[in-house]
Amino acid sequence: MSVLSTYRALPGFAQDLLVAVAFVAGGSALYAADMHAFAGHDPVPGWGRHTLLVAVAAPLLLRRRAPATGLCLAAVPLAADIALGPTVPVLLAFTDHLYAVTLYGSRRANRVLVTVAAAGSLAVTVGALVLTADWRTAVLVVVVYVPFVAVPVWWATNIRQHRELAETEREAAARLARIAELDRDAAVAAERARMARDLHDVIAGHLSAIALQSEAALSTPDPTAAGTVLRSVRENSVSALEEMRAMIGLLRTGESAETTAPARLSALSKLVESARASGMRVEVHSELGGEPGLPAAVDLAAYRIAQEALTNAVRHAPGSSATVTVRRADDELTVEVVNELTGTQDGKGQGTGLLSMRERAQAVGGSLSAGPAGHGWRVRAVLPVGRVRS
Repeated sequence: MSVLSTYRALPGFAQDLLVAVAFVAGGSALYAADMHAFAGHDPVPGWGRHTLLVAVAAPLLLRRRAPATGLCLAAVPLAADIALGPTVPVLLAFTDHLYAVTLYGSRRANRVLVTVAAAGSLAVTVGALVLTADWRTAVLVVVVYVPFVAVPVWWATNIRQHRELAETEREAAARLARIAELDRDAAVAAERARMARDLHDVIAGHLSAIALQSEAALSTPDPTAAGTVLRSVRENSVSALEEMRAMIGLLRTGESAETTAPARLSALSKLVESARASGMRVEVHSELGGEPGLPAAVDLAAYRIAQEALTNAVRHAPGSSATVTVRRADDELTVEVVNELTGTQDGKGQGTGLLSMRERAQAVGGSLSAGPAGHGWRVRAVLPVGRVRS
């Protein structure tokens, strides 16, 4: 592990303590080598310089928690050192206070120091050129001011800007990740709802028809009628198996269910025959005529709605009559199933058929209504042909 990595791994207070000790140790080395004074000879005894150095370095323990307080505390021994003749170790230690306030301080303190550093650079440069006759002295003043004041402030400002930018990017990335997670959850919930709807409409519909037709076959004494019912049972069983295989293929391949499902309004006659085999009297009125083909999503939704409506009619009003009407006009497809209400039927189902039909209608931008109509129960779906949702 490198020295920098070891330093970064330390707690914040330990890092500040290490910085303060480093400035004291480095300054003491400069004092010992007599390389600390700008004017050459220093009349102040060494213990006095060391005391001022420690007084400037000690507030560095606050460089992260309270950098502005540390700067104010260090300004007093700095002023004393300048009054006695400025020395390099004290100025170097004080530069870290400027760096800490600019980097760790509040935004207001950061702006103040940047303004003071910029204005000070201009004032020092102009003042040195005006007040000193020798231009070389003016250059020396500027050279001394820049590394001890302007450079630490500029450096800390640059690091702070990069940190704030990185923090902004992290927050943006976190928000995007959260949005992506919510999108995934919504997609999973929508897929589960669609699969539940398909299972109910497809498999449950066939199984319900099989159960009702099996009961009819067991109760009829006519072998011919029983054979007709059993053939319908077999057709429903085969259809249910095909639908189940299609759904299993969907789960394995991830393809769209709407492209794999074979059901369309063209197969409406199978639904009617299955309902008739269950004992229903069903009439069909189709007004599609020679119109162009329907969008696949609308065609499938219309078929499933008709399937669920007939299944409910067979289940809740066995032996009654029903009428299926399909018409297309003004870019709208209307599917209507009306069945008689029996004496034991109250029109309120126990399952999710009505919710499933409404979801299918809404999925393609249409609407569905269901309720009593005269002496019967009516399910009416209006599906748009020219403005299907993508």
